[in-house]
Amino acid sequence: MPTISIFKDDFESLLDSRLAGAVSIDQIEEWLMLVKGELKGHNAETGELRVELQDSNRPDLWCCEGIARQIRIKRQGKLRPYPFLSKQSKPTQRVIVGAGMEGVRPYVAACTAKGYRVTKEGLAQLIQTQEKLADIFGHKRKTVSIGIYQLQKIAFPVTYELVKPDEARFTPLGMETVMTLSEILMVHPKGLEHGRILAGHSRLPILRDAKHQPLSFPPIINSREIGEVRVGDDELFVEVTGTDLAMVVLTLNIFAVNLADRGAMIEPVAVQYPHKTPLGRQVVTPQDLGKPRSIRIETIERALGQALGGKTVTQALKTYGYDVSAGKNAVKAKLPPYRQDLMHEMDVVEDVAMSCGYGSFAPEMPAQFTVGGLSRIEQTSDRARELMVGLGFQEIISNILGSPESYSTAMRLDGTDWGKMVEVDNAMAVTFSALRQWMLPSLLRVEAASNRAFYPHRLFEAGDVAIPDPAHELGSRTDTVLGAVLAHATAHFSEIHSCLDVLFYHLGQEYSLESVQHPSFLEGRAGHIIVAGKPVGVIGEVHPEVLERWQISVPVVSFDVNLSQLADLA
Repeated sequence: MPTISIFKDDFESLLDSRLAGAVSIDQIEEWLMLVKGELKGHNAETGELRVELQDSNRPDLWCCEGIARQIRIKRQGKLRPYPFLSKQSKPTQRVIVGAGMEGVRPYVAACTAKGYRVTKEGLAQLIQTQEKLADIFGHKRKTVSIGIYQLQKIAFPVTYELVKPDEARFTPLGMETVMTLSEILMVHPKGLEHGRILAGHSRLPILRDAKHQPLSFPPIINSREIGEVRVGDDELFVEVTGTDLAMVVLTLNIFAVNLADRGAMIEPVAVQYPHKTPLGRQVVTPQDLGKPRSIRIETIERALGQALGGKTVTQALKTYGYDVSAGKNAVKAKLPPYRQDLMHEMDVVEDVAMSCGYGSFAPEMPAQFTVGGLSRIEQTSDRARELMVGLGFQEIISNILGSPESYSTAMRLDGTDWGKMVEVDNAMAVTFSALRQWMLPSLLRVEAASNRAFYPHRLFEAGDVAIPDPAHELGSRTDTVLGAVLAHATAHFSEIHSCLDVLFYHLGQEYSLESVQHPSFLEGRAGHIIVAGKPVGVIGEVHPEVLERWQISVPVVSFDVNLSQLADLA
């Protein structure tokens, strides 16, 4: 969760200039409950407050201005209007997007801010907000990055276009040498850190003004001449570039209202695209993207367990920043323009509860007395673990996530029903892009890393696997499976079979083996484990080709038992 630094004097001035020096730390801690914040530290000498925010869906709160705004709305009873977000605002400046940007970094939003003279505390908040939004909300600048510039040095219109890596040059922030874009990617710390975002592109994005002066190389670094904001500057240009238009516009909205809260006059900028976007060919930013949503009062009351009435619900939402209109049985609520986190009715319910204050709800004792206990599957798996330890096996705990190569290819299962698995649709890395469908690959991974340990190796794990199941409503089911391997120079089927015998005897289960051809095991040395006429697992000698793929140099025998099925059959 984000942790930010704010300064008490700056925070108080944003709340109300009349509160300067009059707000206690206890009062701040109480107010922070409105934003799901927790005070983690206070330096009495400098006035610095360290605040941890518990809401990852509210990037508008990751700054001093956002926290102060939410508290100020509650104290004043409603959100003050931001005229620059109305459709009547006419932009006087333009940003022109060049052709081909849709294949690299397609979207940009911008505005100007005049009349606020940047203070030391204000500059610190601008930089902190820029970093938090770009790193956390913008996924390390991949989807969103922000630039802030000295407005008086810029000649409009600004162009956002593609150039060859050595075609443009400027002095980047933090440097004193003029560099080309390719040199920035190879030398500058930010180029080394974020250059992967632009990997594979022969032409790179740049922002330039009407005099051809470079403003920045998005999403890497600003120009030192124009993009270095200093204390005392009173005219700013703010731009946001990225790959998601809604996120880009929301980020600019947050910066715009933050600067407006500090006294700046915000002027919208028109962005002209050569192609259609979800918001048209010309997009005026900042822009309110919110839409009203109707929610029944009964839904809110049922979720909170207390009768509130339409008037109380309307007032609670209004004092939390919503634009609200009440009907007979429902309210129509719209988020403020710096928020886009309304995904479900329960999000509105939570805001009602926070606005009212959790302490205002009457506590209610449980109507029924119940005693907790372990489920049948947990009892079965705990008993199985005890027995495996008693048999001399060592327990391991591994990740359910892995790669298709480990769970299928290395096991000789490609193209077979045994190799079907649940895969992650938007995986961050191939190594964690699938869920294991059985336990043996996890055990072999540990065995492959244990070749320096004295043999024999006796390993087991009891944990979750994800099994594709078309009959299940989600297309797969999660079962608890016990897997065991025995590895040494003379390991054979009879040895692991005897371990299985002891396990089932003490679990009070009768079983039989039925020969099966399994690609991961030697032909004629593998079998299904049958209980009550149903297969609940597999046992066998691991195929030499599988051992070679895992780089294991000794024979391995193994069994996999589905404890969930075993518990159901008990």
